[in-house]
Amino acid sequence: MFFAKVMMKGHNPLIQEQFSINCNGKLLLINQPLIMGILNVTPDSFFDGGKFNSIENALFQVEKLLKEGASILDIGGYSSRPGATEISEDEEIRRVIPVIIAIHQKFPEAILSIDTFRSAVASQAIKYGASIINDISSGDDDPKMIETIAQLGTPYIAMHKQGNSKTMQQNPQYTDVTLEVLDYFIKKIPILRKAGIKDIIIDPGFGFGKNIEHNYALLKNLSAFKMLNCPMLVGISRKRMINEVLNISSKDALNGTSILNTIALLNGANILRVHDVKEAMEAVKLVEVSCKL
Repeated sequence: MFFAKVMMKGHNPLIQEQFSINCNGKLLLINQPLIMGILNVTPDSFFDGGKFNSIENALFQVEKLLKEGASILDIGGYSSRPGATEISEDEEIRRVIPVIIAIHQKFPEAILSIDTFRSAVASQAIKYGASIINDISSGDDDPKMIETIAQLGTPYIAMHKQGNSKTMQQNPQYTDVTLEVLDYFIKKIPILRKAGIKDIIIDPGFGFGKNIEHNYALLKNLSAFKMLNCPMLVGISRKRMINEVLNISSKDALNGTSILNTIALLNGANILRVHDVKEAMEAVKLVEVSCKL
């Protein structure tokens, strides 16, 4: 029993490798789990579509997310949920840029991420105050994206997905999802490095071209991605992998989100991308305390 206690005490998943990323001159240290708060300025996102389309509502939500402990705010103007309606590049820019400008003016110290797979949107967002690019396609959907990120010199969140929003949940297939997603990043990261991108964050892409079994296999084996020596972002918040198992809607999935976020933290997640910052911060604190014992 004593030996078991000693062994358990020596394992603290929150004692992580130190990473730092340069966010337009602001150094963001990732030596403990951070929270990225989601701000969707879309009419059709699966959970909060239409809630924050006005500047006033967006700023109110931003203040709330920051007070609750968000280190990064992720702003998206193009819903990537399965079956989402496609919009033009101009429409995406029209949705996100006024919000980014307003947030940057009112909260100049806030670190803003733009959730887009389009290089033109990324460039405009960085110009007006964002300092991180969060790309669900890792440059696969826009041939100019990798070159653009390298020129901008911004941190880059590269996510794995299979297919596009129209097709990705139509019977996705893997022989071994963990090995295949890991292999994707093993090949992708050198391409990003060669292009000149220095700060890379990887995202296994829960729910993007993965069924329930694939998602839970990835979550179980999440620690395997630590071999990539990059910070790892996990986005599970209120997703179908919770709702379909529990037979609930996304609005009732906060408890399930907290449970899976806890598992992700125990398996080495560095950043949690969430709708509910307060509860995610509580998960980080409780895991931290339990791992110190």
